[in-house]
Amino acid sequence: MLLRWLLGIALGAAISAAAQQPPAQKLPTFAEMEAAGAVIGEVRVRTSDVFDMDDPKESSTLYRWANNLHIQTRASVIEDALLFKRGDRVSAAVIDETERTLRDRRYLYDVQIRPVAYRDGVVDIEVLTRDTWSLIPGASAGRAGGETTSGLRLREYNFLGTGTTLGFGHSKGVDRSSNEVLLANDHLFGTRTALNMRFARNSDGEREAVSLVRPFYSLDARWAAGVIALKDNRIEPVYNAGNVAAEYRHRQTKAEAFAGLSHGRQGRWVQRYSIGVDLSEDTYALEPGRIPPTALPEDEKLVGPFLRYELIEEQYQKATNRERIAVPEFISLGWAALVQLGWADTGLGSTRDALLYAATVSRGFDPTPAQTLLASALIEGQYTDGRVRKQLFGVDGKYYLEQRGPWLFYAAASAAVLTNPDVQDMLLLGGDNGLRGYPQRYQAGDKRVLLTLEERVYTSWFPFHLFRVGAAAFLDVGRAWGGPHVNTSNPGWLTNVGAGLRFTSPRTSRSDVLHIDVAFPLNRTPDIDNVQVLVTGRATF
Repeated sequence: MLLRWLLGIALGAAISAAAQQPPAQKLPTFAEMEAAGAVIGEVRVRTSDVFDMDDPKESSTLYRWANNLHIQTRASVIEDALLFKRGDRVSAAVIDETERTLRDRRYLYDVQIRPVAYRDGVVDIEVLTRDTWSLIPGASAGRAGGETTSGLRLREYNFLGTGTTLGFGHSKGVDRSSNEVLLANDHLFGTRTALNMRFARNSDGEREAVSLVRPFYSLDARWAAGVIALKDNRIEPVYNAGNVAAEYRHRQTKAEAFAGLSHGRQGRWVQRYSIGVDLSEDTYALEPGRIPPTALPEDEKLVGPFLRYELIEEQYQKATNRERIAVPEFISLGWAALVQLGWADTGLGSTRDALLYAATVSRGFDPTPAQTLLASALIEGQYTDGRVRKQLFGVDGKYYLEQRGPWLFYAAASAAVLTNPDVQDMLLLGGDNGLRGYPQRYQAGDKRVLLTLEERVYTSWFPFHLFRVGAAAFLDVGRAWGGPHVNTSNPGWLTNVGAGLRFTSPRTSRSDVLHIDVAFPLNRTPDIDNVQVLVTGRATF
């Protein structure tokens, strides 16, 4: 009895003491800390493996083996990518931008940035990341517009946990087969400099591309510089009604060196100014043993300086189930514009004196919380000898309407027109670029219009915690016309309907969306199948 009485007193005292303890401190938000003028103290980075062994649905032996085989991302790689450091004033915008930047990296599955302690105006921050499975071996196969593609490759997106991409592969496409080697790193030797090298030996030539660029890596970055070079040698096909009508040899060389300055983020606006030198050279020749075109494009070399101006408005919407499944997406709603003017001079080796121009502009709108509208336009071309040449003008719009539960209505419309193009320049439309019920490159012309309507569903099904699943029913309407390459057998408007499944694996670095679609052409000729089956990998839903 005495022992029970003593235990009761001790337990009562403990409960009373616990009740008198102040509750755990609720930390302010980053926006509240910013308003209070807080500064950043300790920054701790914690990287996690692919699968969470504390989650009962992921604590299986197979997933444990996968974690053991995977080399986890080094904390220093994440630290190099952070846009804030100890001693900086807290900026909610910078922290949000850091999350967007990290989520763009293929080797990361999840990113969280959170305050863990706040005292005397100093906040300690923890950055939590979870890896994807970054070694992607295997075979691939796809089918679109009646044509089949295949490939074998081995690609590591996070070599030894350093964020370096290494890749080797063989692919067979509609126009050529290719053997390719790839090396890329966005933070070379721990700097902000990005290296990208890609070399391919193809059945019809070769392609070599190298870039070494210190980009405007954040909205507040003050300078950028770099060099970019490309050399390509290939056979160009000319299509008519989805069939190869002629072929010719195209050799291309491009190079650019530039430097840029910026005042960084000014309120929610960013302006950037760049100057550089650009080289573009294209030569054409008939290819022995191939059907020649009626005429070849003119050889052309353009060399000269350029000025570039960029304007960005920082306004982002965080959403899920738009172009991914159950993964956070950051949609830019602010203004974004880029204008570049260059001068090609015969004194520098150019074929002709020419004013070279290019411009893009985009803007997003959210009329209601359930609606998002994205619009963009582009123009590029030359002005020489008193006239416009090789000008491309295009507009594009996308509309998202959230519906009840996992449903979403999507609409996209685009239009483009070429002005005074080269003889072989054309806008293509078919099963590989938006008109899913028809053969690849079925129509061609100097004008193109495409409308797509989709009813989408994003399921919560997450089989084995590996795959996300969605589906869509769709209607495509489009037409390409004008110029010398018109499809004379079926030149009018084309329409198809269909439905398909969508699969993606957020656990792997190769998180593209697999599309399996069945499409039915409504304006068909006897040479088109009643049903088109498409299996393609795309970057979006």
